[in-house]
Amino acid sequence: MGSGRGGGSGGNVEVAGGLDQLPAALIASIMIKLDVSSICSAGSTCRSLRSCASHVLSFLPDFHLLDIAPSTEQLRPLLPCNPMMMRLKVDCDRLNDNAIDLLLRPSLQELHLRNCSDFSGRLLSEIGSRCKDLKSLYLGPIAENRGRALHVSELEELLSGCSQLEDLFLMIDMSGFVRQSFARVWDFVSEKLTCLEIGYISSVMITELLSPHADPHHLQHIKSSPFPSVQKLSLSVDYITDVMVETLSKGLISLTDLDLRDAPLIEPRLTFDLTNYGLQQINHHGKLKHLCLIRSQDYLVTYFNRVNDLGILFMADRCASMESIYLGGFCRVSDAGFKTLLHSCSCLCRLWIAHGTLLTNLVFHDIRATSLSLTHVSLRWCHLLTNLGVKNLVSNADLQVLDLKDCKNLGDEALRSIGTLSKLKILQLEGSSVTDIGLSHLKWRVIGSLVSLSLRGCKRLTDKGISTLFGGASKLELHELDLSNIPGISDDGILSLVRAHIPILELRLRQCPLIGDTSVMALASMQSIEEGWSGSRLKMLDLYNCGGITALSFRWLKRPYFPRLRWLGLTGSVNRDMVDALARSRPFLRVACRGEELGMDRSDMDGVFMRDYDDEVDEFEQWLFAEGDEMD
Repeated sequence: MGSGRGGGSGGNVEVAGGLDQLPAALIASIMIKLDVSSICSAGSTCRSLRSCASHVLSFLPDFHLLDIAPSTEQLRPLLPCNPMMMRLKVDCDRLNDNAIDLLLRPSLQELHLRNCSDFSGRLLSEIGSRCKDLKSLYLGPIAENRGRALHVSELEELLSGCSQLEDLFLMIDMSGFVRQSFARVWDFVSEKLTCLEIGYISSVMITELLSPHADPHHLQHIKSSPFPSVQKLSLSVDYITDVMVETLSKGLISLTDLDLRDAPLIEPRLTFDLTNYGLQQINHHGKLKHLCLIRSQDYLVTYFNRVNDLGILFMADRCASMESIYLGGFCRVSDAGFKTLLHSCSCLCRLWIAHGTLLTNLVFHDIRATSLSLTHVSLRWCHLLTNLGVKNLVSNADLQVLDLKDCKNLGDEALRSIGTLSKLKILQLEGSSVTDIGLSHLKWRVIGSLVSLSLRGCKRLTDKGISTLFGGASKLELHELDLSNIPGISDDGILSLVRAHIPILELRLRQCPLIGDTSVMALASMQSIEEGWSGSRLKMLDLYNCGGITALSFRWLKRPYFPRLRWLGLTGSVNRDMVDALARSRPFLRVACRGEELGMDRSDMDGVFMRDYDDEVDEFEQWLFAEGDEMD
């Protein structure tokens, strides 16, 4: 019966007896206000609540299950026949085509399926034929484990069948489709579509799709864009080019949000690159509020080498009403270009710049003279930025997010300035030169508001700094903490966290040679200050390549310890048999042992700006495994 809650079994029997006297309709009216995780947790405590939970699941309008990846057999009792279900969100990592009948329902208006690699393209066509009233659809990568490409006819059935779609997110590689057929099927897409995201598509394909072309049935008639109502567009492409940017800007007359990212495999030629001319075409219809242009360095160290300050000046003339700007890889843009944006975009509240190799303190020298009220700022890999630049930047006292990843010239004086930001929620200092003394500046006004703090790679920090920052603190809201790759952090530092009763959900300690079994035992026994909860709240724990982890730690990683843990990072080459045994004993625990990052993609800037920190109770493994006779 134990689910991690306090209290003995006698107390639960008494409560169950009391529940038997309550009308089932009253219990159901309370349960329907809970999420799926909480309903299942309640159902695992006694026979009365289990029966009621089963009944509630038959008319629950929302079913969200993303923190674990259930099998078809485990999902089946949670998804009975339910004509009232309107919104369904599931992690499909352990599902395949056999789950299609279970997932797809005519009543659905919102469908969100992650990690669909074991499904075939049949999923697309079945959604089109069964879910006619869908307004929002998200599909993770499909058929990646099937060894074959999707067929364009399956995409056509999806688009023609779901005629009410308003939001469409297809995290699919579209480059395998025949270009001519691909453009044709989009003639069937819903005219109501306002938001579109595609996982990967070539710049040539998207340009051809949006270019005006002759109707084959009426040669005198020129067909317009298939997306007359699209306001938000997000694409990952092979190359961001002038032609593509111009086509998008002119063809999408309602566009308010444009998000373009590329990751070139080879250095782009002139015709396959973005230049000053392309920037001049942005916001052709004057409605753009959010712009993202990012050149990733996943495969090749490359930049937008054909864009300079002049291009930014051209763009700024049309972007006075911009509210957020994300720019990555503009290595030839200097302080003059970035300052032009700050002084021209008076509505700007979110600024994200990565690999600004020429950006210096001068960008923020006279920021007080502007009317800006920045709330989210990210300056990643801006190596010329120093403490003085941060001091001027924090004159924006309303800052809620500050990301200074790998700004290596920042030190304790930068933290002294940051320490005045009482509204700060997310702070990333990865790779900076701060010390224990600098960390103490965050103790009085900042630490109480933070929900996420990254100190990864701050190699001058020690246990003393951690103890100073968290010692004596009360009512902290910190949910994420990254102390990875800090050689001076040991078990003593983790014990300081445990004593502070911090409500941490995600803790990253990878590459810390002095972290060992003592830390694992302390975290397993951690008591967070939360009404009604007596166990560890950790959902993610990354211990990859921690030097002191032995077989003893594996005993504390088993049930009933860490009841909410969903992601665990370990070194697979050490105690491999124990790692495999742990993964088998906790099927809903995702064990990563090859050094991969856990949870959200850390390279994604939306992980900094858009993260939702609302907590959920996820301990319903007992519901999925327990026999009904054992629930009383």
